[in-house]
Amino acid sequence: VSPTYAREILEPYYSNGLDNILKQFTYKLTGIVNGIDYDVYNPETDNLIYKKYSVDDLKNKAYNKKMLLKEMGLPETDAPVIGIVTRLVKHKGLDLVKCVFEELLKADLKFVILGSGEWEFETFFHNAAQNHPDKVALKLGFNPQLAHKIYAGADMFLMPSKFEPCGLSQIIAMRYGTLPIVRETGGLKDTVHAYEAWNGAGNGFSFTNYNAGDMCYVIGEAVDLYHQKPEAYKALRKRGMAEDFSWARSAKKYREIYDSICK
Repeated sequence: VSPTYAREILEPYYSNGLDNILKQFTYKLTGIVNGIDYDVYNPETDNLIYKKYSVDDLKNKAYNKKMLLKEMGLPETDAPVIGIVTRLVKHKGLDLVKCVFEELLKADLKFVILGSGEWEFETFFHNAAQNHPDKVALKLGFNPQLAHKIYAGADMFLMPSKFEPCGLSQIIAMRYGTLPIVRETGGLKDTVHAYEAWNGAGNGFSFTNYNAGDMCYVIGEAVDLYHQKPEAYKALRKRGMAEDFSWARSAKKYREIYDSICK
């Protein structure tokens, strides 16, 4: 479900013992990034968010942020809001988050978290929300409506996965103008291209090593850009929203493979 994951499963760490077999058939192996339904995930038509907006008119994104903070019980702020919508399990990189969370909370930012999973992380984020009620909000469980509101209302979306065959949340976040912060693995590497300060390129932020310090540094870069260079940040938002991760794009690549087999 992504070109990078197709290469990763040739390594013992990712292949669950199938790497020797897969290496014999690499000529058959292709990775195609998953798509999302652009009718379901569309800030211009989404009835689940507080107010609709578009890549050409982002003013209502600020309203979505204001209302998300209100619904989650956090004070209204100009500080960036980092969203996390995920299963609360280790391979999603939450051990990295846990390791440096107190350090992250020293910065001018807030966290909105939605998900459920392992007791360790449910308990950790519950305690963090109790101890930092002005900076951390948690909703345990599966709530698609709230997920849409987080995608629309957050400024950034954290996804530091240990491995991720494709990942959809980072793609959805970009669709809503919420910049992803990801680790470069699997489909995260294929879809999120790190901001380059010298030319303004990119559509999000990323780090390579599975390391809490590296993640913390990149989050700091994102927060600094948000505060210090709002126009550059807005340009990244628009670039992410303009990306094509529709099923039409993915289907075209599948068709190309089928056509090549039939020739």
